[in-house]
Amino acid sequence: MTVAAQMLDTYPKDLGGVDRQKLIECIEACVECAQACTACADACLSEDMVAELTKCIRTNTDCADICDTTGRVLSRHTGYDANLTRAVLEACAAACKACGDECASHAEMHEHCRICAEACRRCEQACRDLISSLG
Repeated sequence: MTVAAQMLDTYPKDLGGVDRQKLIECIEACVECAQACTACADACLSEDMVAELTKCIRTNTDCADICDTTGRVLSRHTGYDANLTRAVLEACAAACKACGDECASHAEMHEHCRICAEACRRCEQACRDLISSLG
């Protein structure tokens, strides 16, 4: 059982109809994607062709920040606001799509970009799955 799952198990109140499994998967995908994007941006900075990776680095850092924030927002349940949660999830999905697309364009040359693109795709899908379950 993951830490996210354990923490949800200890929450003393009802989650208000949120799909628990989709919530766990989304929190974990956000944390994983934030780490992948941070590591990818750093790896891009170490490449000899760093000037050609400027957009990738920027997209990675934006996505990492948004995923980190989304994971934190999704980890709070007291005073839950469905509209805010939906907006944060939409922003995260958009950031993951942009970063996934950018990293995918470098994936044949840079393995770190391929791995990051995959993490972005998983996180984008997890956000969309959670949004659809919110009704």
